Amino acid sequence: MSGSLEIEELPATQTGPKGVIHDWRKFKLESEDHESVPPKKRELLRQMSNPKSSNDEKVNRKMSIQEYEMIQEEDESCLRKYRRQCMQEMHERLSFGPKFDAVFELDSGEAFLDVIEKEHHLTLVVVHVYDDGITGCDALNNCLTCLAAEYSSVKFCRIRASATGADERFPDDVLPALLVYKAGELLGNFMCITKHLNEEFFAMDVENFLNEYGLLPEKEFAACSVEEVNADVE
Repeated sequence: MSGSLEIEELPATQTGPKGVIHDWRKFKLESEDHESVPPKKRELLRQMSNPKSSNDEKVNRKMSIQEYEMIQEEDESCLRKYRRQCMQEMHERLSFGPKFDAVFELDSGEAFLDVIEKEHHLTLVVVHVYDDGITGCDALNNCLTCLAAEYSSVKFCRIRASATGADERFPDDVLPALLVYKAGELLGNFMCITKHLNEEFFAMDVENFLNEYGLLPEKEFAACSVEEVNADVE
């Protein structure tokens, strides 16, 4: 079995200003309630959304004032839906590998090695080595829980120093430690990470610290809230 990632070919969308206008017209036509649209407007929308089926004059002519005014008059909710659809399609094209939404507890050195060596090669793995009673460990655990909800393509884990099987590498004075791996390679090795943060720190501080080293991917596409979706429908 080949280890290469097979990417399903997705339908191509048009690019450039003309392509954007075409896609917008098509989206608007498909989202219109046909019973409430006057026949003349519906026919104009059809022609605007499918210029290739028209004659050469329609294909080559510039956008008319009537077309321009029609686009300008479209309601904001439909425009927001169109933008969201474009963003969602782009996100689906760029999203590969497994998804996570929590911090995983590793209970042994074997589990530690497995998550480093056997995780998907596109997955970034962040491991917090901690212990009870060590300043900053509880706070960092809370921060990683928040980040796990925002970076679903990153696998956040934690393990007690005593469970690693390498206690001598993680004495109390180097905790909390934060290790970052990808495809089995160590990308970041931060001992006593609290020395790099303020005495009181939050998820945003940890996020900014990791971003300074380029160790986090682009933040995940944010799903719309129920209130926003309802506002679009109204």
